[in-house]
Amino acid sequence: MASSPGPSPRPASRLAASSSAYLRAAAEQAIDWHPWGSEPFELARRTGRPVLLDIGASWCHWCHVMDETTYADSEVARLIGQAFVAVKVDRDEHPEVDRRYQQQVGALTGEGGWPLTGFLTVDGELFLGGTFFPPSDGHGRPGFRRVLKEVARLWSDEPERVRGNAQQIQEALRRMRGPSAGPPGDLAAFLDSVRLGLDASYDPVHAGFGSAPKFPHPSAIEFQLWDAFSTGRAESAERARETLSAMADGGIYDHVGGGFHRYSVDEGWHVPHFEKMAIDNAELLRAYVAGARRFGEPRFEEVIRGIVGWADSVLADPAGGWGASQDADNAPGDDGGYFTWTRAELRGALGPEEFRLVTRFFGVGTDGRMPHDPDRNVLFRAISLADAAGGLSLPEPPDRVLAAALEKLRAVRAGRPSPTVDRALYAHINGRFLGAFAMASGALGDPSLRDAARRAADRWLDRGFSPERGVPHRIAADGPSGYGLLDDQVSMASGLLELALTTSEGKYLDAAAALLDLVDREFRGDGPLYRDLAPTLYDGPTVAGISVDAYPLEDSPHLSANAAAALALIRLGSVVHDDARIDRARALVAEIARRIPGAGLFATGSALAAGLLATPSMSVVVEGRGPDADRLLRVARKAWHPNVVVFEGPPRPPFALATEMPGPAGPGTVRALVCSGTSCGPPVTDPDVLARWIAAGGPVPPA
Repeated sequence: MASSPGPSPRPASRLAASSSAYLRAAAEQAIDWHPWGSEPFELARRTGRPVLLDIGASWCHWCHVMDETTYADSEVARLIGQAFVAVKVDRDEHPEVDRRYQQQVGALTGEGGWPLTGFLTVDGELFLGGTFFPPSDGHGRPGFRRVLKEVARLWSDEPERVRGNAQQIQEALRRMRGPSAGPPGDLAAFLDSVRLGLDASYDPVHAGFGSAPKFPHPSAIEFQLWDAFSTGRAESAERARETLSAMADGGIYDHVGGGFHRYSVDEGWHVPHFEKMAIDNAELLRAYVAGARRFGEPRFEEVIRGIVGWADSVLADPAGGWGASQDADNAPGDDGGYFTWTRAELRGALGPEEFRLVTRFFGVGTDGRMPHDPDRNVLFRAISLADAAGGLSLPEPPDRVLAAALEKLRAVRAGRPSPTVDRALYAHINGRFLGAFAMASGALGDPSLRDAARRAADRWLDRGFSPERGVPHRIAADGPSGYGLLDDQVSMASGLLELALTTSEGKYLDAAAALLDLVDREFRGDGPLYRDLAPTLYDGPTVAGISVDAYPLEDSPHLSANAAAALALIRLGSVVHDDARIDRARALVAEIARRIPGAGLFATGSALAAGLLATPSMSVVVEGRGPDADRLLRVARKAWHPNVVVFEGPPRPPFALATEMPGPAGPGTVRALVCSGTSCGPPVTDPDVLARWIAAGGPVPPA
């Protein structure tokens, strides 16, 4: 494994014309980076060198730090050029690559995340790896100069140890991937174990789950809402409500610009990691829609408007769809400067009484101070607005003064250098967002959100979808690319299904059904489980173990692709009354339960699917026209049930209705029909009665 002389001086950077913003940002580095593909592995084989793999993303703060320090270091660049073939991967562009190397690094070190740093054999097998490395020893980590020298020595002098490391990692992965013994998982026991896991991880002081760093877990909130509905556990509903409230009040929510940052570095939700991920916000949007419908909290509706406002103003593509992320930083060395405030900045932007109200309300100078610069503050709701306004001479009610102050802060922020936005259009993100926008449209009574979802769906269906290939991972000016990834198919199917139920348009339902049929046909792997990619459809380079099966089962904290598939099958099966799809979901969830019986918090998406399998679906049909019909429709769309569909008038096929529905309404009749499973209650004309019936899962005696 001796190193050969280095290759000839490189041409213009291979990354300069990349479709990835993350790769383009590294084009000027002194390192001869290769994009992912077969070429660097062929070069490694010819030159007898190991491969240095860097996986990151444009939103990733520590990826920027490593680029700006470690990879900008001349000695690091020299060592890489002397002994390695360097490959840089955008994890958003190639999630299938990231997934496999996260597993390998995790099997080796027990850690993961971004940047992910790996040292690979010429066959793409990892033999050493980690995450962030500073150029020299520091941050509690070995310096990359020392690491590179030792890896080069190991590769040259101890090839058997290199092969042994790689083999041990692969063997560990084979054990992890192998089918477990025993019958399919018992769903009741699985639900109990997830419930116990949530109880154990719940933070009774700050709400949410776990400790610092604290991530949102939207599927856990939806599971708790189902649990309260199904079992009557009041604490489940209360914990869901507390968590939604704590996140909405915390610094993890951007009170000026809307939308959520990725996670909180502290237990109290005060100081976030500042990147804003589209996938996070899409799933949180869905959770807040459920929370607004279940609890009727005006604050949750405000958060819904904040998320969609951020998505529309920052991520939206004029032709339809949403980009992938907004960076945490606006310049080298920055850490949240765009999103945070000093007292002097606030005083300069606001009038005296506005300044007093804002600094009190948002806890300026308290727990939101930035650790590296205590003069800068993250805004979070520290006290009630009434308490913040106490003793102030405000010209208008406090809520109006606050709204005007926030508008001034938005104007100031608009003048700051803004963090980079990755405008790449990815299918899994757009599927989740268009579904959540469709749901939010009904909950808020805002047709513009439905229209935004329709524009996104039409663009994806026009630009990349076919029943034979599904949807691509990405659409761009040069066409679609990245076919054959599971998460794209199930996320887009789920989004199209919600849009179909919002619009009663059969073309979206047909496309969702076609995608789920494709998944069952092409992605089926070990038993009822679905692989993360379909070998017959995948159009990426099949190098470095990409053909090895991988099964996304755990929420991380995003909903896993297999859980998303189960939820979509249940939703579709209940809408078209197709027991075969319900049975498919049941087999899938049972196998997930067998594979990850103790996953707790990280299995809440699958547990929600298990719960819905035991919960009769509900359909509501509002018939008639005029103000009375509009009131019934508004109530039906605002009321909450874990699996309810609301139709404005009897829908046409392929939608299916209960077999025991009353006969057609007479001319001029306004009524709502509430059906659970295949049976319906008597017609309803009173909006309050309709709300009670939906909340209860069917007809209930008068209050």
